[in-house]
Amino acid sequence: MLEWLQNQGGTYHNFIDGAFVESRTSYIPIYNAANAEQLLGYFPDSSEREVNVAVDAAERGLSRIAQLSMTERSHIMLRFAELLLRDRQELAYRIAAEQGKVLSEALGEVDRARNEAIFVATEALRVQGLHVPAERAGMHNYVQQVPIGVVAAIAPWNFPVVTPVRKIVPAFIYGCSVVFKPASYTPFAATKLMELFAEAQVPSGAINMIVGSGRIVGKALVAHPKVRGISFTGSTDQGMNIHQVAAARLAKTQLELGGKNAAIVLSADHVAKVAKQIVSAAFGCTGQRCTAISRVIVRSSIKQELTSAIVEEAQKLNIGPAWKESSQMGPLINAKHMESVCTHIKGAIDEGARLLTGGGRMTGGLYDKGNYLEPTIFDHVQSQMKIATEEVFGPVLTIQEVDSVEEAIEVANATKYGLATSIFSTILQEAYAVSNAIQSGMIHINHGTSSAHHLPFGGVKQSGFGAFSIGSTNQQFYTEPKVTYIEY
Repeated sequence: MLEWLQNQGGTYHNFIDGAFVESRTSYIPIYNAANAEQLLGYFPDSSEREVNVAVDAAERGLSRIAQLSMTERSHIMLRFAELLLRDRQELAYRIAAEQGKVLSEALGEVDRARNEAIFVATEALRVQGLHVPAERAGMHNYVQQVPIGVVAAIAPWNFPVVTPVRKIVPAFIYGCSVVFKPASYTPFAATKLMELFAEAQVPSGAINMIVGSGRIVGKALVAHPKVRGISFTGSTDQGMNIHQVAAARLAKTQLELGGKNAAIVLSADHVAKVAKQIVSAAFGCTGQRCTAISRVIVRSSIKQELTSAIVEEAQKLNIGPAWKESSQMGPLINAKHMESVCTHIKGAIDEGARLLTGGGRMTGGLYDKGNYLEPTIFDHVQSQMKIATEEVFGPVLTIQEVDSVEEAIEVANATKYGLATSIFSTILQEAYAVSNAIQSGMIHINHGTSSAHHLPFGGVKQSGFGAFSIGSTNQQFYTEPKVTYIEY
C-alpha cells in the first residue's frame, strides 16, 4: 500500500458529460488521514457556474438513458460491479488513505458496494406498474413508474465508495441522471468511481461529478431548478436545511441522517459474546458511521459483568494506520473532527459521567502523523447528558443502567434520533416486545447494527426522511407515478 501511495499527488478533475474536465477555479490538497505528510492529490474547489454546467449535462443525459432498455441499463451496471471487483484493491487503498479506516474495513466497503450494485441491477426487470379496470367499456387505464429526472447525490466522507454507489446505481437503473457531489474531505475514491462508470459505458451526461464545498457546490445543487430530487447522507442539521430548500420548490428528498444508536442488553447467556458484538459495532470505522452503537442500556442485574467485558474488549483493540495488518481501528479523519470529539469527551466529564477507559489522544511514532483517539467508554451516564443525546461520531461509548424493560425502552427512545437499535435478550418474546416499542428504522436482535445489501436502510424521527435506500424502497424516491387513460 505504501508503495502504491508514493505514486499519488497528481491533480484530479470534475467529471462532466462523460469526460474529466479541468476546473476553472482553484484546487485544494487532500492528505492521507493516517499520515498528514502524504499528499494524495489536488482536487477542485468548484464554483456555482460549474454546477450549472454539470446539471445541464445531466439534463441532456436523461434522453440518452431513456434510449436504453432496462436490460441494457442492467448490463451496464453489472459491468460496473465487475470493475469494482477488478479494482477492489486500489479502491480500498484510496478509501483507507483519504478516510483513515483500516484496510480490512475498506475492502469490506468495496465488497458491499459491489453487492448493492448487483442487487439493484438484477432488480431492474422487476419494476412493475399497475393495470386498473376502467369505469366504462372501450377504455384501458394503467399506472407506470417514471423517472423523476435529474438527481443530486450528496455523499458523506465516512463511506466514500458504498454511499455514492448506493445513490448513483439505482438512479441510473430507474432512468434518472445524476450530479454527484462527494464529500470535500474524500474525493480520491470518488474519482476512481467515475473512471469505472465511464469504462462500463454509461452514456455521456448520465453520471456527473462536481467536487467542492457544501457551502457552494452543495447549496447550488439543492437550489437548482432542474434538480428534481436530492439524495443526501450526512448530519441531521444539514439534512433539515436541505429539506427546507427543496420543499420550497417541491423537489423530492431522500435523507439519511444522524443516529444515537442504543444496544439494549436485557439478558445474556454469554456476556463476552455480547461485549464483542457491541465493541465491534461501536468502534468499527473509528465510530464514524451513522449506525455505530454509541449507547449501551443494560439491566442492573448484569451491568457490572457486561461493563467489565466491554472495557476489556475495547482495550484489546489494536490502533494504527490502514497499512498495518494488525490495525483494527484507524485514526479520525482530520484534526477538526478530533477537536469536535474531544469536546464531547470533556463535556461528558464536566457533566459527571465517569470515564472508564480511553479519552485521550494517542501520541508518539506513527500516532503523531494522524488523529488517533483511544477507544473511550463512560458509565454513570444520565439521559439528560449531552453525551447521551448528541451524536459524537467517534469512538465513544456510554453505559446507562436501568432496572426494568420499561425503563430501557424509555431511555432508548429519549433522543431525537431513530436509526438503528440492537436488542440482546435470551428471551425472544421479550426482545420482540421491546422491538415493537422502540422508535427506530432498523432493529437488530442479538447482534450488532450491521445491515444487509438487499434490505431497506433508513431511520425515523430526525434520523431520516423520505424513501429508505438500498432495497426495493429506492424505487419510491427515483420514480413517480404516471397515469395513462386509453380509449379504443
